[in-house]
Amino acid sequence: MSEEYKDNRQFIKKDSVVRTRGHGGGPSGFAGRPVEKAKNFKGTLFRLVAYLKPQKFKLIMIFLFAILSTVFSIVGPKIMGNATTKIFEGVMSKKALADLLVQQDKLTKLAANPVTATQKVIDGLAQVKAGIAKIMNLNGGKIDFQYIGHIILILLTLYLISSLFNYIQHYIMAGVAQKVVYKIRLDVDEKISRLPLKFFDSKTTGEILSRVTNDIDNIANTLQQSITQFITSVVTIIGVIVMMLTISPLLTLIVILTLPLYIVVTTLVARRSQKYFAAQQKSLGELNGHVEEMYGGHKIVKSFGHEDKSIETFKSINAKLYDAGWKAQFISGIIMPLMRFVGNLGYVIVCVVGGIFVTRGTVTIGNVQAFIQYTNQFSQPIIQTANIANIIQSTIASAERVFELLDEEEEIPDSADARVIDFPKGEVEFANVDFSYKMEEPLIKNMNIDVKQGHTIAIVGPTGAGKTTLVNLLMRFYEIDGGKITVDGIDIRDIKRGSLRNMFGMVLQDTWLFNGTIMDNIAYGREGATKEEVVNAAVAAHADHFIKTLPDGYNTILNEEVSNISQGQKQLLTIARAFLADPTILILDEATSSVDTRTEVLIQKAMSTLMSGRTNFVIAHRLSTIRDAEMILVMNKGSIIEMGNHHELLAKKGFYADLYNSQFTGADLDKEAV
Repeated sequence: MSEEYKDNRQFIKKDSVVRTRGHGGGPSGFAGRPVEKAKNFKGTLFRLVAYLKPQKFKLIMIFLFAILSTVFSIVGPKIMGNATTKIFEGVMSKKALADLLVQQDKLTKLAANPVTATQKVIDGLAQVKAGIAKIMNLNGGKIDFQYIGHIILILLTLYLISSLFNYIQHYIMAGVAQKVVYKIRLDVDEKISRLPLKFFDSKTTGEILSRVTNDIDNIANTLQQSITQFITSVVTIIGVIVMMLTISPLLTLIVILTLPLYIVVTTLVARRSQKYFAAQQKSLGELNGHVEEMYGGHKIVKSFGHEDKSIETFKSINAKLYDAGWKAQFISGIIMPLMRFVGNLGYVIVCVVGGIFVTRGTVTIGNVQAFIQYTNQFSQPIIQTANIANIIQSTIASAERVFELLDEEEEIPDSADARVIDFPKGEVEFANVDFSYKMEEPLIKNMNIDVKQGHTIAIVGPTGAGKTTLVNLLMRFYEIDGGKITVDGIDIRDIKRGSLRNMFGMVLQDTWLFNGTIMDNIAYGREGATKEEVVNAAVAAHADHFIKTLPDGYNTILNEEVSNISQGQKQLLTIARAFLADPTILILDEATSSVDTRTEVLIQKAMSTLMSGRTNFVIAHRLSTIRDAEMILVMNKGSIIEMGNHHELLAKKGFYADLYNSQFTGADLDKEAV
């Protein structure tokens, strides 16, 4: 397994929490889930808020609309309680009227009989008639459906207005979130274009992509959803408490006293479930890494007969994931039933005490019903606020990772008087050049090279000798520690980077083509290239024939993996791209190392034509391909240990001669260069 892949697997394990964030953890959402925390929460928060400052007017509007939406929603249960009270009063009046009418009939009969017509009966009949009159004056012993209809219309209006304000606040917040994230993405994109090559060499592709995509998406989701939800939750808690206090301070106190139970339940369960969530994320990272590794090396696994071993490893990791997963989900899933249990305790107490108050006439039955609804509304935003607190912590951690990228050391900017060479010749000189990737480990020491216009310079040596480093220094991907490099007598540090790099064309061992047409991939070599120029470049690179045999010719779309053409065909396209660029200086990095003999002949012909009349730097492993070079530099451990043409170096019988002969006669490779 390569070191790079190990780094990627470690990254997958570390980042699996970020990539799976937002999918919840059982009924309780984020409850119990391990939260990725920022190293500098306060500083990162202030920096993120700075991105929100240009949107402060819209944020104020969002805050106001959130308050209005919540207020209109909160008032609803109290008004609905009035309707309940009115229905209750109507039902009770109807029953009381029926009872009074029965009593009136009985007492009337008694009063009509001289024997039973006592003063007590007469007084009782008068009281019953007074009661009937009172009920008839009140509501006629009927349910006041007109009043209830008005209540329903008021409620519909309130909830419609609440929904409208809610829609407006989410609409505005969506725009704010996207504008903020657009600015962050723009800053990141511009930053990446200013970062030196050493940054990309020191970071895995997965880590950079995660910061640019996953972390920024996490910020966007939090801004768009959690901020409005947080405002709504806080306003709901305050508003509900106010409404409950208007109904009954004692009942409000009972509900508030249940809060510690919510906290205790959440804390106890979270502690138990967190370790299982951590184990789940670790196993998930291992499983992702194993699956990626097995699919990436599918042919190798089958060739060496390790299918059973691969399956067993998968089963083992999957079993650990299952074990940690069901425990995490089960334990975190207990939270909501326990929350409901605590809530139900509050309901029972509120119902009992509220019932007593209703019988005493201190609270109406409609207000008790409204209070029970407020009790439910009170617990939900508390849980939501706890979840949002976790989300915000994770979001700040994501923001911190993005800001770390934005704070990376940039390329040294071009000087104010940087020059542009309009008609470069291609003469290159290295004068006393020193360079090291790490200050304590020098790689290139006192290097001196003088390359004339139109010459071909071959660079050979074992792996790690510094061959590719030489090219990186020449194109100023890395800054030298000492000495100077000149092009046409001008220090490359005094030339604009864009102008310097436009002088170079590269054909590398690792071909780079993008998802698009063959025409677009070749045209990438020069901005504004015409179709005719692209075709001419393809003809010169011996690529025109195979392109025309493809179903759509130059309009054939290369897929994302560029797996629909062969390795040799890819190489011919990169050579065509270099032809189109028409560079002054050409860099070739063993472009034929992974192709068949017939394709190699085509590529060699194309490169010979391409190299004609240019200054060429050729990094070679097959020494037979560089015998005609005007100068061969033999490098080992960062130093040029031999210099000369092919025949001169063979005559020295030194390191180059050993390398050359080893490819044909199996010479001793253990000989150390001095």
